Amino acid sequence: MTRLLELRRFTRSRLTRVALVGVITLPLLYAGLYLWSFWNPQGNLKHLPVALVVEDRPATVAGKTVDAGRDLADELKRRDVFAWHDVNATQAAQGVGDGAYYLSLTIPRDFSADLASPSGDGTPTPAALGVRVDTGRSYIVGTISDSVFQEVKEAAAQTAVHGYLDQIFLSFGDLHDQTAKAADGAGRLHDGAVSAHDGAASLHHGLSDAEDAAGDISAGAARLHDGSQTLASGLGDAGRGAADLTTGLATAGRGATDLRTGVSALDKGAAALAEGNRQAYDQVHALSPTVNKAADTYAPVLTANGKRIQSTALHVADAADRLADKADQSDSQELRDLAAQARALAADARQLADAAPTLGSRLDDARDQFNDLDHGLKQLSDGAASLHRGTGEALDGATSLAGGLGTLHEGARSLSAGLSRLDNGAGTLDTGLGTLSSGAGRLDTGIGKLHDGAGKLDSGLVKLTDGSGDLASGLSDGAAQIPAYGTAERDSRTDMMSDPVRLDTRVDDAVPNYGTGFAPFFVPLALWVGAMVTYMVLRPVNPRLVAGSAPAWRTALAGWAPGVAMGALQVAVLLGVLRLGLGLTAEHWVGVAAFLVLTAAAFIAVVQAVNALAGPPGRVAVLALLMLQLTSAAGTYPIETSPGFFQAISPWLPMSWVVAGMRRLISGGDLTVVWQACGVLSAFVALGLTVTMLAVRKGRTWSVARLKPELAL
Repeated sequence: MTRLLELRRFTRSRLTRVALVGVITLPLLYAGLYLWSFWNPQGNLKHLPVALVVEDRPATVAGKTVDAGRDLADELKRRDVFAWHDVNATQAAQGVGDGAYYLSLTIPRDFSADLASPSGDGTPTPAALGVRVDTGRSYIVGTISDSVFQEVKEAAAQTAVHGYLDQIFLSFGDLHDQTAKAADGAGRLHDGAVSAHDGAASLHHGLSDAEDAAGDISAGAARLHDGSQTLASGLGDAGRGAADLTTGLATAGRGATDLRTGVSALDKGAAALAEGNRQAYDQVHALSPTVNKAADTYAPVLTANGKRIQSTALHVADAADRLADKADQSDSQELRDLAAQARALAADARQLADAAPTLGSRLDDARDQFNDLDHGLKQLSDGAASLHRGTGEALDGATSLAGGLGTLHEGARSLSAGLSRLDNGAGTLDTGLGTLSSGAGRLDTGIGKLHDGAGKLDSGLVKLTDGSGDLASGLSDGAAQIPAYGTAERDSRTDMMSDPVRLDTRVDDAVPNYGTGFAPFFVPLALWVGAMVTYMVLRPVNPRLVAGSAPAWRTALAGWAPGVAMGALQVAVLLGVLRLGLGLTAEHWVGVAAFLVLTAAAFIAVVQAVNALAGPPGRVAVLALLMLQLTSAAGTYPIETSPGFFQAISPWLPMSWVVAGMRRLISGGDLTVVWQACGVLSAFVALGLTVTMLAVRKGRTWSVARLKPELAL
């Protein structure tokens, strides 16, 4: 009850109620601000300004232009990892140095040429990307860039150059092969021309003999007339036989078609069987080492402990039976169900006891059976593959048989029709043979002309022989000059293109470790906490001076000066431990010490002003200011990754400037931001003292609320 009365005291006035609400919501403010500020910094890296320098010049490969640098730049912008800014090399270096950009990526002049180098005869040259990062400005950005630029490297490797060059290498090999085939064909053309030349010479001489034999044709025509009578009779018999042959071949063709359909189905089944057996063998064979290892490990253990397992199982069975007997005596349905489960457990335990002595040997037998299964599946898989090959060959044969029978059937039909026409034409043969004699004279004249033409053909074939020889020689020389990339060489070059990019990283103002990287954040945090504690021990202003007639500025300085002295001592102790205890290094130690003393003076002035103006509630306000500064000072992630609210308040709070200045003083680099921070901190000193002076003047006016405050801390 006393505790509740203490809480009721905070409900008597508006100020105490506000204080109570503040106490309740303070953890929410702390957690909410922190989580809001750092909710998704990785996802907000796209707001981080990064310089992109594209110096690459397009390269020409096989008559086509390759602009890999611009393609990479477009791909990076499409992925939207950073806020890329297209600048030149000078602007990038200046921007990284003065903090306009957190880092820079340079695509060098020969990037496309290096990527395309595998298409030449020389050794392929990996392309290099230049990365420059200033970890002194933000240590976490250097860490993030290591992983992010792996994505840059992957984007570069996935450009169209890889597939394009692979096609070039493949085309070189195909072109070489086809040119070699053309050279072989030209050689065969030359050989054929030589043979044709020899044949033309023989034709020329043979036609002379044919001209002499033309006179004998007339006498032979008479004998042919007698033979035509016999031919007519034989053609009738042949026509009837050809009709029977056509009918039989049609029947055989239908049977061959059915055979091809059956063999096709058998081939598909054999293919499915071969694939299924192969998969089964792969799965069983993959388990074979595990099964053998398990058997080798546990079979001796089971054999050695069989009796013990049996005895233990029997004890478990007896105990389960006893439990079941007792549970059966109860009226509870749950206990009777438990009794049934106990009896089932007893039965299982006895089965285990019966099998325990032989568990080791059974495991060995199971291992042997598994190995036999593995071996059998291997044989079955090989047999199924052989069967599939055999059915494939049978299918080819059945297809050829069906096609051949179809062709033979068509030929038989043509033969039957031809024999019929021959039978009809046999009657006219005799008449034709009568005219053969008169035609023999004309044949003699024509053979004379053919003899002259054969002489000209022989002369032309001599020229063809010479030209085809030159063609074969030229094609052979051309094939030798075309690069013949084989499969292995082409694969080696395209494999190089699958990872063609190297990252050359330059780190400005390098930070050696996490402690050094985060010291610019934690040191001002410690000094702000020190300022808060200082005015928990000291009073922001002396009440006697406030009640007296001393000037307000003197009263404000009288409260500020002891705090500054405490702050200077805090700086000395803090730097001593960091340097001597933790080994913190800095580029400008004197600057660090002087800068931190100024920081302590500014923090003391702000905390004094808030406490002097607001009184006890000012301590809560100072704590709230600390939370706002921790979430907006860019002490861990860059401020660009935080929500817009924190980006807006960051330049208006002193800790943001202290963090930026400390980074330069510890890690080195451009000190412009340090001098800017000194000016801002001096302004906060002046602002704090001015507010304290106003609080002193206000404090010289007494009221009932001051005499009896509603809230005291």
